[in-house]
Amino acid sequence: MIPKRDNAHWLNDLQSPGEARESALSDLMSLLQRALPAGLSHWLSPDNPLFEDLIADVIQETLMRVINNLHTFEGRSQFTTWAYKIAVRVALNELRHRRWKNVSMDGLEGGDENETSLFEFPSTEVSPEAAVERGDMLAILQRILAEELTEKQRAAMNALMLQGAPLEEVAQRMGTNRNALYKLMHDARLRLKKRLAREGLSIEELLDMFSNK
Repeated sequence: MIPKRDNAHWLNDLQSPGEARESALSDLMSLLQRALPAGLSHWLSPDNPLFEDLIADVIQETLMRVINNLHTFEGRSQFTTWAYKIAVRVALNELRHRRWKNVSMDGLEGGDENETSLFEFPSTEVSPEAAVERGDMLAILQRILAEELTEKQRAAMNALMLQGAPLEEVAQRMGTNRNALYKLMHDARLRLKKRLAREGLSIEELLDMFSNK
C-alpha cells in the first residue's frame, strides 16, 4: 500500500539520498502507472501495441524530470498532480515526435494545399448567418496570410501551430535551428498582428468567431 504523503513529505523524501528517495520514486511510479493509461487513452488507444511501451518510457522520463525539477515545484497543487502533468506533457511530446518521425518534408512546405489547411476549424452547428460570417472571415484570413507571410512563415505556422509538430522536428526539416525558427515565428506573429489591426480585427475576435458556441 502506498503511504500518504503531503507535499512537504514528497519533497523531503525525493531530496533525501538512499532508501527514502528510492521508496518515494517507487510509489510515484506506481501512482503514474495507475493514472496514465486512462489519461493517455484520449490520444492513443490502449489496444495499440505501442501503448504499454509508451507508458513505460513516459514514466521513466517523468521520474527523471521530477527529480531534476524539484526546485521548480511551488506547492500550488498537490505534488502528485504536478508530477502527473509533467507525465502528460512528456507523453504528448513523444506522440508528436512519433507522428512526425516519418513525415515527408513535403508536408511542411508551402503551397495551395497547406495554405488552405492553415485555418481548418472543427465543424460545429451554427446558424446560416454565422456560417456566412465565418466564410467571409476565412477569405480575409487567407488573403492576409498570402500577402503578409513568406512561404516559410506559412509552412512553419501550419506545422507548429495547427498540426502540433515538435519545434525541433520542424527546424530540422526546414534546414534551420531552434533560434532561427523562433525568430521566423516571432516575425510572422508581429506581421499578422499589425495587419489584423489595420483591418480592424483582433486575435480575440477571431477566436471567439470560431469557438464552439
